[in-house]
Amino acid sequence: MAHKQKIIIFLFIFLNICSLAFALERGNIRVAIIEDEPGFYLTIRGRFEILALGTNEPLYQSSRLRSSQVLPEYTGIKIGNLDFKICCLRIVAKKDATIYVNDRLLRGEINIIRNKNLKLTVVNNLDLEDYVRGVLYHEVSHLWPIEAIKAQAVATRSFALYQAGLNKNKDFDLTSDIRSQVYGGRFSERNRTNKAVNKTKGEVLYFKQEVLAAFFSATCAGHTEDAGNLWKIDLLPLKGVVCNFCINSAHYQWKRNFRLKNIEEKLRKAGYDLGDIKNISVLKRNSSGRIEVLEIICREGSSFTISGKDFRQIIGPNEIRSNNYEILIKGYYVDFKGIGWGHGVGLCQWGAKGMAEKGFNYRKILSFYYPGATIKK
Repeated sequence: MAHKQKIIIFLFIFLNICSLAFALERGNIRVAIIEDEPGFYLTIRGRFEILALGTNEPLYQSSRLRSSQVLPEYTGIKIGNLDFKICCLRIVAKKDATIYVNDRLLRGEINIIRNKNLKLTVVNNLDLEDYVRGVLYHEVSHLWPIEAIKAQAVATRSFALYQAGLNKNKDFDLTSDIRSQVYGGRFSERNRTNKAVNKTKGEVLYFKQEVLAAFFSATCAGHTEDAGNLWKIDLLPLKGVVCNFCINSAHYQWKRNFRLKNIEEKLRKAGYDLGDIKNISVLKRNSSGRIEVLEIICREGSSFTISGKDFRQIIGPNEIRSNNYEILIKGYYVDFKGIGWGHGVGLCQWGAKGMAEKGFNYRKILSFYYPGATIKK
C-alpha cells in the first residue's frame, strides 16, 4: 500500500495535479485562505511538523518557524531555505503552537498546494465549530441580540456542511470571502459570537434528511428571494417569505451613480458586444419584486437582454447591492436606486435582528426564514 501511495504522489508531481480528496479526513472544514498566489509568508510559533499531503510521510519538524516566504518551484515548494520536492504539503501544529499565514492567525492545520500554473493555494483544515467562530464576527455584529447571532451560527454551520458535501472531491470546501462566507481566523473571534457557537454546538438545519443549503443575506427589504430564481434549487425552505422585520436595516435603501461608459466597459469585458448605451430598462420582475430581465438599448439601434442576476455580478454585487432597484438615465450617467443588500435567499440577517429584538428565539427565527426545515444535532 505504501508503495502504491508513493507512485500516486510521483504521478501527481509529474502531472502538476493535486487532487486531495482521497486523503483528507472529513469532518473538518477546508477553507481556502489563499488561492493562486505567487507566494505568501508563513510563521509558526511552537513545535510543528511538515508532512507529505496524501501519505502523511514526515518531511520536517522543528520547534518554530520564523517568518518565511513560501514560493512555488518547478520541482516542488520552497519554505524559506527549505526545499520540498513535492507539490502538496500538510503542516500540523503541535499542542499550543500557532500558525500565521500572512499575519492571519489560524486554528487547525494548513495544506499548501502548488497548482499546475505554478502558483500556491493555502487551505486551512479545521474543526467545524472553530470555523463558525471565525465567521460570525464578519457576518453579523457581535453586539446584536444573542438570539440573532445564534440563528446565524446555525445557518453558517449548515451552509458550511452543505458546501463540504458539494465540494468533497475538490481541494477545498469554501473560500474565505463573500463567495462563500467571510472567514477571518482566530483574530475574528469575540466573546458573544463564541457564546452563540457554544449554545448551538452541532446544530444544523435539515430538510428531508439532507443538510439544508442555508443561504443568507444582509437585508431582504420586505421579501426573501426564491432560490429557484437564482440557482437550480427547488426546496420549500428556500421559496421566499414576506419579511417585515428588516425595515430598520442600515442597508434597507441604497443609491449608486455610474457613467454609462463604465457600465459599457464592464459588459464588454464580460463578453458582450455593444455600442454606446442609450437606455437600460426593466423587462420583467419576479414575485419578490427583484429584477429578472433587463433590456439594454444602444445608440445605434441594437439591443439585447440580460438577466438581472448576471448584470449585478458583472457590475459588482457591492456596487449594485441587490436586484431590486429602479433605473434613471441622465444623459451619459445612470442612477440605480434600490432596496436591500444581497441575493435575498434564506435568512435575512437584519430581519433576524429585528425578530430577536421583538422576543423571538433563534429557533423561531430559523423556522420563519426556512419554513419546513428542522434543527438537528
